[in-house]
Amino acid sequence: MNKKFLVIGNPIEHSLSPKLHNYWIKKNNLKASYDKKFLEQGEIQQLILEVRKEKIHGLNVTVPFKKTVIPFLDELSDEAKSSQSVNTIYKNKNKIIGDNTDIEGFKIGLETTSQIIKNKEALILGAGGVVLSIIIALKKMQISKIYLSNRTELKALEIKKIFPEIEIIEWGKVSSFDIIINATSIGLNNKDEINIDYKNISQNKFFYDVIYNPKETNFLKKAKRYGAQTENGKMMFIYQAQKAFFKWHNILPVVDNETLNLLNT
Repeated sequence: MNKKFLVIGNPIEHSLSPKLHNYWIKKNNLKASYDKKFLEQGEIQQLILEVRKEKIHGLNVTVPFKKTVIPFLDELSDEAKSSQSVNTIYKNKNKIIGDNTDIEGFKIGLETTSQIIKNKEALILGAGGVVLSIIIALKKMQISKIYLSNRTELKALEIKKIFPEIEIIEWGKVSSFDIIINATSIGLNNKDEINIDYKNISQNKFFYDVIYNPKETNFLKKAKRYGAQTENGKMMFIYQAQKAFFKWHNILPVVDNETLNLLNT
């Protein structure tokens, strides 16, 4: 029997998950397929029912459903609980499990760069489903201070309730930081711009974008123009996918040059 896996989101056309998972499925001679599905909020319940009936064997979850899927699940992993964010779903002993591989994905992805995180200060832009995962990963890496800025301040304040030590700053303003992380979806569209003062802040700073497709968002292009080091979310994407693949198939796929080249879009 061919097992069926999906990534769900809205938007979803940018996702390279099928390309990566189907490559690993073929590499490991598995009888499975992986597709992407555009979803509306009202369709989640029905889709989880298909996982329960084993018509679908696993789901990856992307923007904007990482939190909104939670009420439809039976159990959360410790990582999913602490982040209140789910990006991987599967059935285990008649229970639908929500898991989070973003925390490890972000951490390992960042560790593949030459950046030192310990005792540094980070500014995170955004307050969506992946932000709590990033905060948890940064804390594991012993960051000294986290600032948070979001277009809707109320959402940022919700995160501060969970992590009181973070500092909220007004959208568009910047604080002293070593690392700035775009965790919004601003940049999925090539015309998207984040209005910050790149000229005065970019020198010797590290700009990181969780977006991996397009390969270089305007956020990264501008930062590079003014002398910043930049990195997109490709490695985070690969390592969260690797962990999800392991949860489903009990096989840890190899991340090699062939894997990296596959995603050079």
